[in-house]
Amino acid sequence: MKIALVGVGKIARDQHIPAIAGHEGLTLAATASRNASVEGVEAHTDLASLLEARPDIGVISLCTPPQYRYADARLALEAGRHVMLEKPPGATLSEVHDLIDLARKSGVTLFATWHSRHAAAVSAARDWLADKTIRSLEVTWHEDVRYWHPGQEWIWEAGGLGVFDPGINALSILTAIYPRALHLSNATLTFPENRDTPIAARLSFADPGGAEVSADFDWRKEGDPAWDIRISTDAGEAVLSEGGAKLHVDGNRLETPEADALGGEYPGLYARLHDLVSRGESDVDLSPMVHVADAFTLGRRLTTDPFQF
Repeated sequence: MKIALVGVGKIARDQHIPAIAGHEGLTLAATASRNASVEGVEAHTDLASLLEARPDIGVISLCTPPQYRYADARLALEAGRHVMLEKPPGATLSEVHDLIDLARKSGVTLFATWHSRHAAAVSAARDWLADKTIRSLEVTWHEDVRYWHPGQEWIWEAGGLGVFDPGINALSILTAIYPRALHLSNATLTFPENRDTPIAARLSFADPGGAEVSADFDWRKEGDPAWDIRISTDAGEAVLSEGGAKLHVDGNRLETPEADALGGEYPGLYARLHDLVSRGESDVDLSPMVHVADAFTLGRRLTTDPFQF
């Protein structure tokens, strides 16, 4: 299955290219980027020229920033190509709904990815929670923006999501493991006075089951990140840590495969992509993005010091 990668930035080099290379059913056949390329792979400066030159490439994986992804996604779908979207799948919900309709009409696969759902211990946490009474759940997602997004100005521009770029990873895990639907009830968003997107956010959720559910996202942590979800239940306390890589219940580690952060996430995404295309199916779950949209709708705005790289 031949794939073209659109956008050859940090996430493409760190995760997408190795994951494609590691799947025996996939081949990276071409790239499209204004100013970057992959050694030994056919390169184009834009998607339109790639689509014209390579009708044999059936799958387009889009790794560009969300603000600029919609036009390319439409172009690929209209050309009858299957499309994989990096997270978040777009800048707005309405544009992603448009892509869903277009993919359906075109008879091709659309895959909106949430890489953190493929972390080693996420499915184990979901299974453990399934028959428990949840009393509280607290998400802590703190990291250093200068380390994880060095010099990436687009993430501070409108549509770039700011701290919700990593925070949506936590929300993708939350919506995958929680046994029922939640909705946002309150939010506080903290913006640097010179930026269009937040550097921190605190969220509260309403649970029909009565549990207290909250999330705290912050980009100002120095040193090692804290990517943890702590869950109190009637049968003990579980901690899903390292971005979903490890699960402890009452202090005891539950064995899960390949328990290193990010280790199996992107290989899992490309295995899922291969399966979807082979089956002629799509997978577009927008629940994490809905929570982010609700946070911007409900959120009380606070202002903090300017941010500079």
